[in-house]
Amino acid sequence: MGAPPTPAADRAIARPRRRPLADRALARPRRRPLAALAALVALLAVGAAMLVDLSTPAPRPADAPADEFSAGRAYRTVQTIAARPHVAGSAANDQVREHLVGVLSGLGLETEVQDTVAPEAGQLSGAAGGATLARVRNVVARLPGTASTGRVFLVAHYDSVQSGPGGNDDAAGTSTIVEVARALAAGPRPRNDIVFVLTDAEEACLCGASAFASSHPLAADGGVVLNLEARGATGPVIMFETSRNNAKLVDVFGRAAPHPVGTSFAVEIYRALPNDTDFTAFLDEDFVGLNSAYIDGGAIYHTPLDTPEAMDRGSLQQHGDNALGLAREFGRTDLAALRSGHDATYFPVPGGLVRYPGWLTWPLAAAALVAVLALAWLARRRGRAGTGRLAAGFGLALVPIVLAPLAAQLLWAGITALRPGYAELLDPYRPTWFRLAVVALAAAILFAWYALTRRWAGPAALAIGGLGWLAVLGVVLAALVPGGSYLATLPALTGALAGLLALGTRIDGPWPVLAVTLAGAVAVVILLPTVVLLFPALGMAMGGVAALFAVLLGLAALPVVDLLHPAAGGQRGLVALRARRLGALPAVAAGLAAVVLAGVGLRVDRFDAAHPVPTHLMYALDADNGEAEWLSHEEEPQPWTRPYVQEKGSVAWFFPTLGDERIFYGQATAANLPAPKLEVLADTTTGGERTLRVRLTPQRTVRLASLHVEADSATVKQAVAAGQPLPIAPQVPGSRWGFGLVFHAPPPEGVEITLTLVPRTAKVVLRAMDASDGLDALPGFRPRPPDVGVAGSHSSEMLAVARTYPL
Repeated sequence: MGAPPTPAADRAIARPRRRPLADRALARPRRRPLAALAALVALLAVGAAMLVDLSTPAPRPADAPADEFSAGRAYRTVQTIAARPHVAGSAANDQVREHLVGVLSGLGLETEVQDTVAPEAGQLSGAAGGATLARVRNVVARLPGTASTGRVFLVAHYDSVQSGPGGNDDAAGTSTIVEVARALAAGPRPRNDIVFVLTDAEEACLCGASAFASSHPLAADGGVVLNLEARGATGPVIMFETSRNNAKLVDVFGRAAPHPVGTSFAVEIYRALPNDTDFTAFLDEDFVGLNSAYIDGGAIYHTPLDTPEAMDRGSLQQHGDNALGLAREFGRTDLAALRSGHDATYFPVPGGLVRYPGWLTWPLAAAALVAVLALAWLARRRGRAGTGRLAAGFGLALVPIVLAPLAAQLLWAGITALRPGYAELLDPYRPTWFRLAVVALAAAILFAWYALTRRWAGPAALAIGGLGWLAVLGVVLAALVPGGSYLATLPALTGALAGLLALGTRIDGPWPVLAVTLAGAVAVVILLPTVVLLFPALGMAMGGVAALFAVLLGLAALPVVDLLHPAAGGQRGLVALRARRLGALPAVAAGLAAVVLAGVGLRVDRFDAAHPVPTHLMYALDADNGEAEWLSHEEEPQPWTRPYVQEKGSVAWFFPTLGDERIFYGQATAANLPAPKLEVLADTTTGGERTLRVRLTPQRTVRLASLHVEADSATVKQAVAAGQPLPIAPQVPGSRWGFGLVFHAPPPEGVEITLTLVPRTAKVVLRAMDASDGLDALPGFRPRPPDVGVAGSHSSEMLAVARTYPL
C-alpha cells in the first residue's frame, strides 16, 4: 500500500488541469468532421451568394415593356454608334452626332448641339508644360420637370479613341442614356428637369464635359450628375466614384439602383489615383453625383477589338437598370437636400448595399482593437495561450500578409517573362485562370504557414495574431483611407467577438463552432467582393493587392480553417507525425493548383487572330531636314516592333508633346507629307515684351495640332488660343520646351494663337506639329500579321509632322 494522497493531489484528481484550446476542441472527435463540414458548407454558400450578387442580370429583349430598360433596344444604338472609330473632329464623329440629335429630337426632347472651344479637365492630355484645348460639339437634350427643385444630368461621351470603334467605351453609356431618355419620355413627367448630356472629346481631354459644366446655361446652377462609363467588355457595373460628402447620394443609390454594386473603398482609391473621366469636369464645378462603369475584360480597352460584338449585354442591362432607377428617384427627390456633411461607408451584400455614417469609422476601428486585446487577455487568463505565444502569434501572422502579395507579383513576373505581350495589356484576354492561380497561391502560403506554426504557437495565438493585424490595419486605414477601414475593422471586430463567445462557453459545444462560422461568413461577405473586384480594377500586374486581401480573408476565417486541420491532440510519435502531414495537404494541394491554373492560363490564353498581341508604333517626320523616326511606347519591343525601333531615349525635339519621356525609336524613310503652316498675323514689341499673333493651320486632315516655344529662346508670360486664355505652367528644369499647346479637333481654317513673351534670343523658336492616324501608306511599313494587334493607347498609329519656325 502507498502513502495516502495529499489534499492537493485529491484536488488535482477531482478537477483535471484544463487542456489547451486545440485539445479541447477535439474532446468530441466524432463531432469535429461534421462541424468542419457544416462550417465549410456555410462559408461556401455565403461566398456563392456574393458571387451571384456580383453577376449581371439577364438582358431584356427589344420587345420589353416601354417603361423598362431594354438591352436589346439599347444594343441597336451601340451598333450604330460603334460601326467604326469616331474620334472627335472626324467625319464619323459628325455622323454619330447627327444620329443622336435625330433620335433625341424624335423623342420630343428639347435638343441642341453645344459647339465651342474648351480647355481640358483633369490631366489626361500632356502638352509638355502647357495647355490643352479642343473644339467640341456636345449633344444636349432636356426633359422639363413639372416642379423642378434642380436638374439631374445623365452624362456619357459619344466619341471614341482613334484606335477602336468604342463599342463599350462609351457606346455603352451613350446607348444607355438614349434608352433611358426613351423610357422617361414615354412615362409620367418627372418633378425635376432631366438633362441628357452626350459629350465630345472625352478621350482627347475631357474637353466636352469641361465645356458643358463650366459654360452651358443648363449647368449654371449645378445639380446631380450620373456619369456612365465602360473600361472593358463585361462584369458588374460598379459605382466607383462620388462627390464629397456622399451619404445622401449613397443612400439613394442603395435604395433606387436595382443592382447596387459599389464600395467606399473604391471611391477612396479612385480619388487617390491620377485617373479622370468626364465626371472630373463636373466635380471641378461643384456638382454632386455618382460615376459608374463596368471594367472587366480590359484587354480590349481602347483597341480595335472594342466592337459591339464584344459587349456583354448583361452589363449593358445593369447599366440601364441602375441609370433608369436612379434617374426616376432623383427626378422626384428634393435635390436641394442631397448635400450631406459626411461621407458614408458602404459595401455590397447579397440583395443590397450596407451603408453607415463615415463618422463611425474611428469608433468601430477602436472597438475592433479593444475587442482583439480583450480576446488576447481572456485567452491568456483562461490558459489558452501565454504571453509569449500571443506575441509570437502576432509576429508570425505578418508572414503570410507579406509573402502572399510578393509571391503573386513574382508569379506574374514569371508569366510575363514567358508571355512578354502581357506587359502591353491592361489584363489578359482570358484572365480567370490567372486570377484563380493567384488566389490558390495565397491559399497555399496561408495553409503552409499555418501547418508549420500551429503546433509551435498554437491555434489560439495564431488566430488572435491574425485578428490583431486586421485590427491594426483597420486603424491605419481609418487614418489614411477612411472609406476602406471597414475591410479590416469589421472582420476583426466580429472575429474577436466570436472568440470571446467561444471562450465563454463549452469548447466542445455548438456555440464556438457557430460563432466562428458566423464571423467567417462576415469576413467572406466583406472581403470576397473586394478580392473579386480588385482583379479587373488593377489588372494582373497588381495581382498582389488581391492576394493581400485574400490572405486577410483567410486570417479572419482562421478558426474555421482550424476546424479543417487534423490534430494529434495529446498524442506523440507516429500519430502526431501523421497529423502534421495531413495538415500540410491543403498547402500542397493549393500550391499544385496554383501551378496548374497558371499553366492552364498560359495554354488557354494564347495570342491569335481573335486575341492579338498588342503592339505600339508611331511615326514622326521632321520637315526641317526631311528625317523621320519610328517611335514605340512598348516597355520592351515585341518581335513585330523590334525591326522598327532599336534605341531608347528622349525624342523631345522630334515630338514635343512627349516632353522628355524616354521611348524606343529607330530611323524611318521620310514620307511626302506637308507640315503645319504657321502664319504671323501680328508682331509687336512693347517694354521688352513681344506679342506674337499667329495662325496654326494643318495642311492635311489631322486629329490634333500643337505649338511649342523653345525655352532658351523666350519665356511665355501670357497665351490665348481660339479666344481662350491658357494657363502658363512653371518651366520644367532641363526641358527644351517652356510652353506648349495641344489643340484637338482643330477646325480647317486653323487656330489663332496670341503669345506674350520675353525674348531671350534674337529669334523666338516655335515648333508646330500636327498628327493624324494610320500608318498603312507609309514607306517601310509592314502590315501586321493576324495575331499582332494595336495596343490600346491614345497615340497608337499616330503619324506626326513637325516644323520649326524661328520668328
